[in-house]
Amino acid sequence: MTGATGNVGRNVVGRLLAAGAAVRALTRDPAAARLPAGAEVAAGDLARPETVEPALKGVSALFLFPSPGTAGPVLRAARELGVRRVVMLSSSAVGYSGEGADNSVVAYHREIEHQVEDSGLEWTVVRPGAFAANTRQWAPQIRAEGVVRGPFAEAEMSLVDDRDIADVATRALLSEGHSGAKYTLTGPESLTQAEQARRIGEALGRPVRYEEVPPDVARERMIRDRVPADMVEMTLKFQAGLVGVRAQVTSTVEDVTGRPARTFDQWAADHVADFR
Repeated sequence: MTGATGNVGRNVVGRLLAAGAAVRALTRDPAAARLPAGAEVAAGDLARPETVEPALKGVSALFLFPSPGTAGPVLRAARELGVRRVVMLSSSAVGYSGEGADNSVVAYHREIEHQVEDSGLEWTVVRPGAFAANTRQWAPQIRAEGVVRGPFAEAEMSLVDDRDIADVATRALLSEGHSGAKYTLTGPESLTQAEQARRIGEALGRPVRYEEVPPDVARERMIRDRVPADMVEMTLKFQAGLVGVRAQVTSTVEDVTGRPARTFDQWAADHVADFR
């Protein structure tokens, strides 16, 4: 398991353990990992392939959540050490062709997908859309005023629960029939940012509204919050392209797991503590 301490990776670790699998989780700081009991925690950094190779010994399947420039050496080492299967966490943005699609994030996901396909391993690519968990960035505003101030209130997304991503990734790691699949994962409905804020308020039992601000104001705020300039521009262009456009909704979560994707209402109800 790489990316084992992230929102998705942590859930995958838990599901693998519950299924009786032996799990080795790679992290730069094992002392701070706080992973479920039963996982073997190994020190390593994808940016330093020599630290990853010992963790790959005796492994049959690899969950890969790479950063730019790290996938190639790790995939080569995995093949040489007898790893049979790789499941990569990518992004649905690789298939997006609208405004904001030509950016560094999309480019590196596409590059790594190609490396995975050419790795010589049995592979599956998991492409989630916008994460429901991303709305946690609104928590300070919601706690303080019950108002989310941001750009493009009518930008639409089909937010996916990270637990659903983990369920699909776990199936691909443990079972046959997923080789060569590229799974685009979404939630079950398209919601504007204004609707997302309102649904969080419904879970909290008090009104929450989205107050749209001009893109220039949003840009200044993000830069003040130390968001890298290229990420700021990518985010604003991407959201602008989603205004008034119904987001793609796929049935992939249900197709793979046998149950419908969790709704955003379910996610909000399960995470009200984050907004109180």
